[in-house]
Amino acid sequence: MAKKLVIKVTAGADAPERCSQAFTVAAVAAASGVEVSLWLTGESAWFALPGRAAEFELPHAAPLPDLIETIRANGLITLCTQCAARRDITEKDTVEGVRIAGAQVFVSEIMPEDVQALVY
Repeated sequence: MAKKLVIKVTAGADAPERCSQAFTVAAVAAASGVEVSLWLTGESAWFALPGRAAEFELPHAAPLPDLIETIRANGLITLCTQCAARRDITEKDTVEGVRIAGAQVFVSEIMPEDVQALVY
């Protein structure tokens, strides 16, 4: 069994079910004691900003702000450098605890043998 789970979420409000699934899996894993690193890329980059998760709605899904809090409390959330730049988002704009990093850091996280990577 993987000791670390790295999840890259590429979807946001444009694909709400895929987006919600990524955050749900990350939160459940983090709450279960799995080391989790969630990467926000593409349209999910907007959820690095305060208040944006509260705007997300999907019937029968856990509230996105609750999922994010679980992940932040038990794991790591990273905003893609290029995705942030394309949206004019800087670290001072993000929710506390969200780091901005690029592909080199992502690759270094997913390469060890005891890591499972998922992309949504």
